[in-house]
Amino acid sequence: MGTVVQERPRKKLRPTKPFVPDLVYFEPGALEYPKGAKIMEWVKSQDIPYRMTSSHNRITNLPGDTDQEKYRNAKRTLVVGVRKTLEFDQSKPSAEYAIPISTGCMGHCHYCYLQTTLGAKPYVRVYVNTDDIIQAAKQYIEERAPEITRFEAACTSDPVGLEHITNSLSDLITFMAGEEFGRLRFVTKFHHVDPFLKLQHNGHTRIRFSINSDYVIRQFEPSTSHFEERIEAAGKVAHAGYPLGFIIAPIIWYEGWEEGYADLLKRLADTLPQDATSDLTFELIQHRFTKTSKRVIEERYPKSKLEMDIAKRKTKWGRWGQYKYVYPDDQQRALREFITERIFEYFPQAKIDYFT
Repeated sequence: MGTVVQERPRKKLRPTKPFVPDLVYFEPGALEYPKGAKIMEWVKSQDIPYRMTSSHNRITNLPGDTDQEKYRNAKRTLVVGVRKTLEFDQSKPSAEYAIPISTGCMGHCHYCYLQTTLGAKPYVRVYVNTDDIIQAAKQYIEERAPEITRFEAACTSDPVGLEHITNSLSDLITFMAGEEFGRLRFVTKFHHVDPFLKLQHNGHTRIRFSINSDYVIRQFEPSTSHFEERIEAAGKVAHAGYPLGFIIAPIIWYEGWEEGYADLLKRLADTLPQDATSDLTFELIQHRFTKTSKRVIEERYPKSKLEMDIAKRKTKWGRWGQYKYVYPDDQQRALREFITERIFEYFPQAKIDYFT
């Protein structure tokens, strides 16, 4: 079996600060919207260098001598633009549709599927025409009424980490509070939830936190909030009356995974306020990768300990026309059964939405 990974003794970590980009680009028309003008005011107040660009596709001169340096600098670059495509992608199994308010992420999670979906342009983009996006969402809601239509706001980004710049999630939460047949969902690895705590939400927004074992967070999730910060934030949103959820993703098979995931759920139960567990959901997602993502991840994080041995995996046809490599059936079954049992041990009233 090999050496079991030992969970390190935990030391007090420095607070995770809100994201402040090193450089900001504004696309044509962005400053004509109130949100764009406010972002420009914030950029100037922070003394952040900014430039105008005809299109984000023309941003090719980011600093860096190597591809890795350019990638890291791109992650510290913000692009402010107008969302032109208002047709929403599907977002199964999380929701009916993905609602586009931002793209890209300042985190450095080694396994993230955005490594490949964003290609060679991993900078962070935010959209200032929130009213247009909200009107498009309203049309989708009306077309499906009286069925409930759920919108996932974190398919291509972690918008919580950008809320202090955009206020876009607050706009969506406030809008969705008044929609009888509309619901909002988003997931985050960041703890900066204070802007949401006094909003009128009517229980129509479910806030979920991505959590994982200490080993996975420590090895593969740089530049995100610590586990303790995420759980403290979960308690805050639960106290504010929001439906709460957790995504355990990616579930990774490593030596000692049983101890790691058992410890995760025990810490969650010990830390989470009791009144936060009455309407609790879990989503379980095993680690997967494609040949393309494997190549890109190995280029960007050459020292990563992330296991991506194709010989140890089975193939699963992916939605975007590529085979994904997932764990063999016996490992999938072991992961699902063990984590499910621990969830119901500590949270007997919880609901597990899916394992994929």
